[in-house]
Amino acid sequence: MMDTPAELSAVEARRQIGARELTPSALLEACITRIEQRNPLVNAVITTNFDEARRQAKIADTAVRAGEALPPLHGLPVLIKDLSRTKGLRTTFGSRCFETHVPDHDDIIVERLRAAGAIVLGKTNTPEFGAGANTSNLVFGATGNPYNTTVTSGGSSGGSAAGLASSMAPLASGSDLGGSLRIPASFCGIVGMRPSPGIVPSRSHVSGFSHLWTDGPMARTVEDLILMLSAISGFDARDPLCSPNLEIEYKDFHAIEDLAHSRIGFSTDLGVAEVDSGIAALFESRQPIIGKHFKSASVLDVDLSDAAAAFRVLRAQSLYAAYGELAENQPDLIGPNVRNNILEAKSLHLSDTALADAAHTQIYRRFQAIFAEVDYLICPATSVSPFPLEENHPAAINDKPLKEYYAWYAITWALSLVGSPIVTLPCGLDHQGMPFGIQIVGPRHSDAKLLRFARGLESALMQDGLGRESPKFSASDAVIA
Repeated sequence: MMDTPAELSAVEARRQIGARELTPSALLEACITRIEQRNPLVNAVITTNFDEARRQAKIADTAVRAGEALPPLHGLPVLIKDLSRTKGLRTTFGSRCFETHVPDHDDIIVERLRAAGAIVLGKTNTPEFGAGANTSNLVFGATGNPYNTTVTSGGSSGGSAAGLASSMAPLASGSDLGGSLRIPASFCGIVGMRPSPGIVPSRSHVSGFSHLWTDGPMARTVEDLILMLSAISGFDARDPLCSPNLEIEYKDFHAIEDLAHSRIGFSTDLGVAEVDSGIAALFESRQPIIGKHFKSASVLDVDLSDAAAAFRVLRAQSLYAAYGELAENQPDLIGPNVRNNILEAKSLHLSDTALADAAHTQIYRRFQAIFAEVDYLICPATSVSPFPLEENHPAAINDKPLKEYYAWYAITWALSLVGSPIVTLPCGLDHQGMPFGIQIVGPRHSDAKLLRFARGLESALMQDGLGRESPKFSASDAVIA
């Protein structure tokens, strides 16, 4: 028995709403109570929308009572990462430049969630403009991890991940350039997906032809992830990477892929990432447990060492295109992560970007070729255990100094270059007792097949004792370390 409807999965909550066993208003109030109890501990939700959400929930209640046809997310509360614009609700992008900004329109991901019946409950914390994998900014401060509030929730979708893990809402939005969705999913023990570019369209990304940045769903189960993705995917002609053939349909996911027919490859470091020795040993010890479920499982010699130089240039180019002019006009309001990328972009030449684009193409082609050998690649989702909130980033891994603030998460940003869909799945706890996640990578545009596979693996890991574990809150809602 659940203590509160806030603990329900999105799929089960929606079933109960449709069966008139639960009202949207009752579900909403349960989530609001959870926010009021637990948000002071983690600082995940930084702008609330309670009054309007209650009004929308009453309208949703009426539709149920009237026997109307209900949309797929009818009455489900959703949290929105503060990088997405929400009409009439403050959107700061984690920056002092937009501290009081209230948009006059929704970004398409929000527009589609509302159209599917979801109720926007609030906005979640993010580092300034999403630059950084520790969710902290100069407007709202840092977001703690629900499993230990003294350490980071990851970033840049750390607020969404922490909110989900704390049962503040059944669904939340995220986005990913170099791991911004996958890292917090791993650190907070929830499920997240970086879809193939173009699956979730955008009208707001400045570099619309870049494959680096994509919005994506976050949830506590793969089935909930599929439900959310079915609402936010689909064609929009204003996104140059979008295609009419890329829509995800929830009704197509009743069957779970048979793991016994799958060929799996493992890589601990992708040939580019410095991985903490404890994390590496943990992942390697779990490979036989994971691998026993498949037709074949082997260690692959993956070499993405050339991704570092390309990502450095492409990341700086993307951030400069989006925020370069703003940073030059309001330099005193811009934080160090964004400022350093802007300065790096200004030091580059056309020859640098030309070589980075060419390298990116070769990385993509070489990586996609591995799917002739295996069906999926599995690797760690993070190279370290969650680190203290006050640290912007780890200064070293295995006593090896790290130069750039983003060097510690090469295990995710190297995969941002390969064009593949990636699901981050909880895989028990790490050697320090914190959530540990794995990345499951499939061929480009295999999103639907990957999700069916991930759903099967999620079930298998739970049977192996390596599924998601909820954070332990006491009766007074203090985190039990």
